[in-house]
Amino acid sequence: MRNPASTHNLTAEWQTIDAKHHLQPFTDYSVLHRKGAMIITRAEGVYIYDSDGNQILDGMAGLWCVNIGYGRAELGDIARKQILELPYYNTFFQSSHPPVLQLAQLLSEVSPLGFDKVFFTNSGSEANDTVIRAVRRYWDVMGCPTKSVIISRRNAYHGSTMGGASLGGMDGMHKQGGLPIPNIVHIGQPHWFLEGGDLSFEDFGLKVAQELATKIDELGEDRVAAFIGEPIQGAGGVVVPPDNYWPEIQRICRERNILLVADEVITGFGRTGRWFGSEYFGFEPDLMSIAKGLSSGYLPIGGVMFSNKVAEMLITKGGEFQHGYTYSGHPVSCAVAAENIRLLREERVIENVESKVGPYFQQQLGLLGDHPIVGEIRGAGLIAGIQLAADGPSKRRFQDPGNVGALCRQHAIKNGLIMRAVEDSMVLSPPLIITTTQIDELVDKVKNSLDATARDIGYL
Repeated sequence: MRNPASTHNLTAEWQTIDAKHHLQPFTDYSVLHRKGAMIITRAEGVYIYDSDGNQILDGMAGLWCVNIGYGRAELGDIARKQILELPYYNTFFQSSHPPVLQLAQLLSEVSPLGFDKVFFTNSGSEANDTVIRAVRRYWDVMGCPTKSVIISRRNAYHGSTMGGASLGGMDGMHKQGGLPIPNIVHIGQPHWFLEGGDLSFEDFGLKVAQELATKIDELGEDRVAAFIGEPIQGAGGVVVPPDNYWPEIQRICRERNILLVADEVITGFGRTGRWFGSEYFGFEPDLMSIAKGLSSGYLPIGGVMFSNKVAEMLITKGGEFQHGYTYSGHPVSCAVAAENIRLLREERVIENVESKVGPYFQQQLGLLGDHPIVGEIRGAGLIAGIQLAADGPSKRRFQDPGNVGALCRQHAIKNGLIMRAVEDSMVLSPPLIITTTQIDELVDKVKNSLDATARDIGYL
C-alpha cells in the first residue's frame, strides 16, 4: 500500500478494486457498486477515519465488538510476540499450548460460577454451530437421543453459517439456502413495541415467555434439547425483554428438563455493564456462546462456555467429541484475547460501564424520546435501540419498514456517526471506553440525524 498520508487521493481507485474483486457480507452488490464502498483506513479510540480523511464516531464498535477501543498498542505488541514465539499449532490430537491454557483459565475466572470449561472456535457463528453439536451430543450421552430439537426465536440472530442461520429467526436469511435445517423451530420474540399490542410491558413478558412452554408441549418434552436466546437481541434491533421474561424462560427450561443457552456473542464482555448479559438479567444458562468482545475484535476468536454439569457429562461419558476447527484455540488469537481481558479487568472498564458511562448513555439518549419520529428508546449499559415510528403513542409504524431507517443511517454518516439501521430501529453499541464528553457528541449527532430525517419525510 502507499503512504497513508495520501490515501484521500486513492478513494476512487480503491472503490474500483472493491467493486471488481471483493464480495462483502450482507450486501446488495448492485446498490453498493452504484455508490462505492466507504473505505476505512485507520482508527483510534472511538473514532474511525475514511480514505478522504473524515473522522467518524463509531457508534457500533465495529460489529458490536471493539469493546476496548481502537489502537491499543498492548494488543499489537502481544500479537507480535506470540507470532514470533509460536504463530500456530493446533489443539487436535491431545495437544495444547500456553496461550490457550491461559485464556481458558481467565475465562473461568470472569464467567459466572460453575463455568470452568471452554471449547474454542473462530467466530460467534461457529460457536453456535458448536452449541447445536454439543447439546445434541449431551442428550445422546444422557440416553435421550430423541431430544434433538432446539427452540429459538423469530428475529433472533445467531450467525450466518447453516447452523447459526437456522438457529436465527430472520426470514430473509431463511429464504436463501434451504434454511432452517431440520429440528430447529422458533417462537415469538419479546419485542413489546412491535408485538405487545395492548398488553403492559410485564404482561407481555410473561405471555411471550409462555410460548416456550406451549411449543415444548406441542413438540413433546422428550424431543426438545435446548432453548437458545440472546439476552438482548442485537441484530434484531436491540430488543430488551421485560424483567420477568428471562426468569420465566429459565423456570420453564428447568421444569421441562431442557438446556438453556445464552448467546453472549454481543452481550458478553461488558456490553451491559456486567461481564455477561445473563448476569445482567439474572438467569443461569447451561451453555454460553461467546466471540466479538472476547478479543475486542482485534483477532478472530469465539467459543462456547460449558457449565460444569454439561461439561462433566461429555468428559466422563461422551467419548470422542468429533467436532472442531483448524484454528480452534489459535495461539495468537488466544494471546490477544487474554491481554484484552487483562485490560478490561485492570482498567475496570466494565465497572465504569455499569456505574458511569452506561447510565449516562441511557439518560442522554432518553432525552430524545419525545422526538416526532421516535416511538421508543430501549437499552442497557452501552447498547441501545431507537425505534423510529410514524406515531409513538399508538405504536404506528412507517409504511415500508426500513426506508426511514436507511435514510436516517445515511444522515448519520454525513454527520460523522456510524449508527446502524435494523429496519426502522437505529441501533448503537459504542466502544466501552467512550467518555461522557464523547457520549454527548454521539447523542448530538444522533439528534441531528433524526432532525434531518424528519425534515426529509415532512415531520419537521
